Amino acid sequence: MRSSVIPIAVVGAGALALGAALAVVPNAGGEPVPAETVADGQAMTMLDALEQDLGLTPFGAEELLRAQEEALAVEAEAAAAAGEAYGGSLFDAETRELTVLVTDPAYVEPVEAAGAGAEVVDHGADGLARVSRELGEAGPPDGVVGWYPDIASDTVVIEALEGTDTGPLVEAAGIDASAVRVEEVDERPETYADIVGGQAYFMGGGRCSVGFAVTDGAGAAGFVTAGHCGTAGTPAESGDGTGSGVFEESVFPGSDGAFVRATSNWNPTNLVEGADQAVTGAEQAPVGAAVCRSGSTTGWHCGTIEARGQTVTYPQGTVEGLTRTDVCAEPGDSGGSFVSGSQAQGVTSGGSGDCTSGGTTFYQEVGPLLSTWDLSLVTG
Repeated sequence: MRSSVIPIAVVGAGALALGAALAVVPNAGGEPVPAETVADGQAMTMLDALEQDLGLTPFGAEELLRAQEEALAVEAEAAAAAGEAYGGSLFDAETRELTVLVTDPAYVEPVEAAGAGAEVVDHGADGLARVSRELGEAGPPDGVVGWYPDIASDTVVIEALEGTDTGPLVEAAGIDASAVRVEEVDERPETYADIVGGQAYFMGGGRCSVGFAVTDGAGAAGFVTAGHCGTAGTPAESGDGTGSGVFEESVFPGSDGAFVRATSNWNPTNLVEGADQAVTGAEQAPVGAAVCRSGSTTGWHCGTIEARGQTVTYPQGTVEGLTRTDVCAEPGDSGGSFVSGSQAQGVTSGGSGDCTSGGTTFYQEVGPLLSTWDLSLVTG
């Protein structure tokens, strides 16, 4: 699966305390985490959450994960067959069907020969990414809270608060109005609020959670998490106080990622807390695939990938290149692991709504973090 990579080069400011699942586990023997700070849903597994949030039977949840694993292999072959005409991929979690989009009808047959459905579109992922960049260069008005490429409709969706006139933005960007559509939203997305205490890790007076365990080019262990959790040089401590580390790299806004290098007593594993599921790689799941998140506030919750390349205008600044999901989250869930089956997808950034009424949550893809900082995902 192809995606645009947002370069990570600047250090973000402001440490907001957020939390989600632990993928780097501190040594045993520390003080237990206070029970009242642990989510009731934390005892759930990823399969439990798939059953709960997607209405699946136990067999159906396992079948969906198997179908997605098979689709990843087919998608790679079909994308290669499409070459420069590749316009993105869509996975239907209900029918288990994979569709590869192409911008040239001549590539329909090669894609179908690879085992995927094919659909011809005008713009495709690359064309919609150009539209998104042009919107960013034009500078959105205050009421525009973000935009994202919707490859299913072959348009860029501009999200705006009620009453916002988006016409001047489209005109200033110099783009064809047919390439965009506007959706009204009730609230502006935010990075999840500060929570003090509980599990995960602490920095200053706040709390965040580990995304995935990694090693750097020199072999030092650590983990990736959300960039808004701390600036470079910020000390970090495990939830039970036995492990310590320091923010080696951090970027926010622009992107939302960080690398925390463990300095003592933090042993990397390839597990996500609250599940027996091991992380075995970082293959990017198609749009439409089921994706799950484990958070220290709300436990495991699942949904689907709605779009890639989302631009979000948080109060602290604009972040580009996020992935949009309909997974719910609440204060304290940010920074943690998004997974699809056994494949790491990203770290929770922010969103809107909650896990009572539902919501929208964005994650920073893990791939750019690994490549930019020469990190390797721990998979064993």
